[in-house]
Amino acid sequence: MLFIRNGHVKTMAGPDIENGCVLIGDDGKIAAVGADLTCPEGAQIIDAEGRLVTPGCVEAHGHIGLDNYSMGWEGHDYNEIVEPVTPQLRAIDSFNPLDEALGLALRGGVTTACTGPGSANVVGGTFIAVKLAGKRVDKMIVKNPLAMKAAFGENPKRCYGQGKSKSPMTRMGVAGVLRELLFKTQRYMQDKEEGKNPAFDMKLEAMIPVLKGELPLKCHAHRHDDILTAIRIAKEFHLKLTLDHCTDGALIADELAEEGFPAFVGPTLGGKSKIELANKSFDTPRILHEAGVPIAIITDCPVIPLEKLPLCAGLAAKAGLPMEEAWKAITINAATLTGIGDRVGSLEPGKDGDVVIWTADPLVYLDGEAAYTIVDGKIVCAPQ
Repeated sequence: MLFIRNGHVKTMAGPDIENGCVLIGDDGKIAAVGADLTCPEGAQIIDAEGRLVTPGCVEAHGHIGLDNYSMGWEGHDYNEIVEPVTPQLRAIDSFNPLDEALGLALRGGVTTACTGPGSANVVGGTFIAVKLAGKRVDKMIVKNPLAMKAAFGENPKRCYGQGKSKSPMTRMGVAGVLRELLFKTQRYMQDKEEGKNPAFDMKLEAMIPVLKGELPLKCHAHRHDDILTAIRIAKEFHLKLTLDHCTDGALIADELAEEGFPAFVGPTLGGKSKIELANKSFDTPRILHEAGVPIAIITDCPVIPLEKLPLCAGLAAKAGLPMEEAWKAITINAATLTGIGDRVGSLEPGKDGDVVIWTADPLVYLDGEAAYTIVDGKIVCAPQ
């Protein structure tokens, strides 16, 4: 049992609590949050000494554990660039729990990551949501599968049209490849329902939850027309959808607000490495929020190291996103919009005991870092 006292508690579920306390039970779940809690006998006590206490940060889109920090091709386990359609692949089978990047992320206050295949393929496979502390991925899972990865624009065009002189070579080709897969899955489902006993197809089996609306399509889309193509196809097939990166989102904010799909904005820190990033800006989260688009902020790690997620939120706040919304974008919004808000993203009774005690507010001060990082009620980072 762990009792945190004397903190400025930002619950993300209501107003901040001055001189607040957080009690985490032996089961690793939050038992109570409030200003006047009694410490149970025998509980381990952490005095926050007036410092900021928040839920662990949540990354809504990245590739941590599949990229393998500081390795070359030997550790690049996130892009199977052999054919443009690989929905049967599962991130859980590439995730490395002992990747050095996980420890760095924990030290940066990030406790949960949505991670999975890269964007080389039109359909790349399933994402997972995973805690960043542990030795065995099966015991670290928050949700599996989380979403089916899809990619639009330059990446699949470059990897196949330019790299292999095969389809997809154009944006028409990308959309065509995805539509063909969806139509084949529809027919496969129909044949199974009608008792025609079609030959087993692992790719189509993997796509069935997407067609049934049980698994969202997680769409890599930077340019405005790619974003709208992803929406067009989602509406054609009645799919759930998230718009990941959404770099041009500010140009079509009114259209996106009308459609209602969430936008996971980033990676924004750093240079413009390709043409479709021409409009990359920390203004985008503010503009989308003001238009009414649900947002999270992402690093797309390893593009930006995951421990810099709070810095990205702080830079969005500097560009005009309200500070509370910036915090939401890396906690409760990131959790809720990815479908794991019942477990993480806020400090509420019954949720996982993932808590960060900061040396200073990391969205305001560059020297703000995690003094303590707690995952499932266990201290995984502490003052050295």
